[in-house]
Amino acid sequence: MSGAGGEGWPVPRIRGREFSLLRGLIHKEAGIYLSEAKAALVVGRLSRRLRDLQLRSFEAYYEVVKVDGEERVRMLDCICTNETHFFREPRQFEFLEQQLLPLWVARAAAGLMPRRIRVWSAACSTGEEPYSVAMTLLAHLPPASGWDLDVLATDLSTRALESAKAGTWHIDKAAEIPQDYLKAFMLRGTGARQNVMKARPGLRSILRFERVNLNEGRYPVPGPFDLVLCRNVLIYFDAASRARVVCQLLERLAPDGYLFLGHAESVNSLTERVRSVGPTVYVHAASANPSRGEDRADRSRASRAS
Repeated sequence: MSGAGGEGWPVPRIRGREFSLLRGLIHKEAGIYLSEAKAALVVGRLSRRLRDLQLRSFEAYYEVVKVDGEERVRMLDCICTNETHFFREPRQFEFLEQQLLPLWVARAAAGLMPRRIRVWSAACSTGEEPYSVAMTLLAHLPPASGWDLDVLATDLSTRALESAKAGTWHIDKAAEIPQDYLKAFMLRGTGARQNVMKARPGLRSILRFERVNLNEGRYPVPGPFDLVLCRNVLIYFDAASRARVVCQLLERLAPDGYLFLGHAESVNSLTERVRSVGPTVYVHAASANPSRGEDRADRSRASRAS
């Protein structure tokens, strides 16, 4: 039995075997675990691809996608959930503003670290998270004061990344941004574009965007980073994949760096490697007192010398 697929193209019902094949491929490619209850979600998100390719069954689509790398990218674009907001999980942004930023300023003033901050926003979706972090950094660590800021934003979805790179959102999103940041870092469109806001060039200048699949064996992302954010994405992974991803993130986290996870995520299986210092904020278990910065300064001097 089929449903309406738009433009007269019927959407076939997905059979158990077809769902198992697609679910296995999605897990292999992206680490995303789909329970049996997600069959309707797969139909809803992939039916357009069947229509565009003029395929009459999900098994036929599987036969295409398992050998066509470009179609696999399109499939993952469709499957990925890209819900996000500016300044999501405000307690973590309070931690950033009230604890991390003053700490970095004090370390730099004492000559214990260079005036350089590197941030990685993994699974950045349509960009609200990295732009929120970038606004916060620019407001407190302005380049005019000698700070070098670099925010790398990555995602599995090419569609989400294109949206993030554009740096434009519906004006309704303005309600999520503090007023002082909104005035300093966003522009409102005029005329036919009055319902759109766009990131100012100064904000966009410290952001970079790249496609990274967190399920890959090795990430093409060189560290170390002072702050890594991977929020509200690990919930889609099974336990083994989740542990593997967190270990890879920790490899790219500076010895005195900080890892932000989502409020529904935990690292219980990795307690020997990390310790909690805030609301789902973690540091390396072996890291010293947060006020210590000598090791980092030594690394920085050695890097410049080489």
